[in-house]
Amino acid sequence: MNSTNSTNPASPTNAPTPTTVLAKLQDKTARVAVVGLGYVGLPLVKLFLASGVRVVGLDIDPGKVAMLNNGCSYIAHIEADSLKQAVAAGRFLPSTEFRLACDADAVILCVPTPLTAQREPDLSYVTGSLELLLPFLRPGQVLSLESTTYPGTTEEVIRPRLERAGFIPGENFHLVYSPEREDPNNGAFSTRNIPKLVGGSTPACLETGLALYRLAVEKAIPVSSPAVAEMAKILENAFRAVNIALVNELKQVAHGMGIDIFEVIRAAASKPFGYMPFYPGPGLGGHCIPIDPFYLTWKAREYGLHTRFIELAGEVNTAMPEYVATHCMLALNSVGKAVNGARVLILGVAYKKNVDDMRESPAMELMARLTGLGAAVSYSDPHVPRLPKQRKYAFDLESTSLDKEALAGNDLVVIATDHDAFDWTAIKRHAPLIVDPRGIYAPDGKRIFRA
Repeated sequence: MNSTNSTNPASPTNAPTPTTVLAKLQDKTARVAVVGLGYVGLPLVKLFLASGVRVVGLDIDPGKVAMLNNGCSYIAHIEADSLKQAVAAGRFLPSTEFRLACDADAVILCVPTPLTAQREPDLSYVTGSLELLLPFLRPGQVLSLESTTYPGTTEEVIRPRLERAGFIPGENFHLVYSPEREDPNNGAFSTRNIPKLVGGSTPACLETGLALYRLAVEKAIPVSSPAVAEMAKILENAFRAVNIALVNELKQVAHGMGIDIFEVIRAAASKPFGYMPFYPGPGLGGHCIPIDPFYLTWKAREYGLHTRFIELAGEVNTAMPEYVATHCMLALNSVGKAVNGARVLILGVAYKKNVDDMRESPAMELMARLTGLGAAVSYSDPHVPRLPKQRKYAFDLESTSLDKEALAGNDLVVIATDHDAFDWTAIKRHAPLIVDPRGIYAPDGKRIFRA
């Protein structure tokens, strides 16, 4: 697709000036386009709609667009009523037609940034979306990237492509980076009240970016450059990855010493300063923490540096499903059963409790390892009725009910994700053998085991 200005449907001579766009953002007459309608983009759509502006939602997945146009939400914690009303009122237009970006004053990219099989940054969704947008961008707009990425992406990857198409940040266009900080189903913090970092390519870009996000969030915080905002997001996720790895490693040490790591964590958390509790589990999941720190690892090599803490944390966290699988074998051995041929029920396949998000869920790797050892694996998750197709895993399974017969009919029950919807009393009563990496039960060394 040609990315030169000659294909732009808007005439540059009649296009709004940067000052006009800033004024439209400040008086709430601007129109916003959100590209990528997933776990980041869809909550952002709702916020901008709530602020009173019109929103175009763009996605390459026609299934998502059709559901939204039919008044449905495909993300469990995002209710559909307000979206349905906005579609009916003509204030929200979900579409696969990227040409509609021409009508927007602000365009926000909320697309995935995964890793390749070689654990290197995959920016194809970012660059691909930008190529689809370029023929329809016009002078005076503001473009914001929210996808988590390595420091330098906005200025080194996005800006040159814009400038080759005639869009010069700070002159006839605005470019900002504002990292997403989503935490699905967090009861205390939502997109609206989580402070928003904003870094602009120029002071004028920053001013316009702040005006954009102040439409939707309670607090927008300026930083000196896009690279600072990019690095801040990586720091947040690396901090969590390293500390979760630490407590996962300490769990193994405590287990070998016969010490309950969850009691240890509760005891340490009684200190009112200098300590923040992190909790172990069967591995690390979600689209951010297992992936984003390695964007920095890759970029650091360009400067001859090695992020040893991040790489070691990745090794520890990635090894946890294998650690849990080993303890499943030991638990079965304790009752005279082999894992080969055993019926194993996995409780929870989402990456965290009370959500339907399965991205990078360690439960999938645990299921793969147990299946590889010959176990007949099933799962139960009230938020995931059927396992979706994934790049790495191909399980054709539906969630099973958790009645007395289903629990008793398995040789082993493994707690991978501790959803509040589970009846922990009934599970303990009817499951013949339990492996518990989440610390739900006190281990007894006979029927309930930690991992």
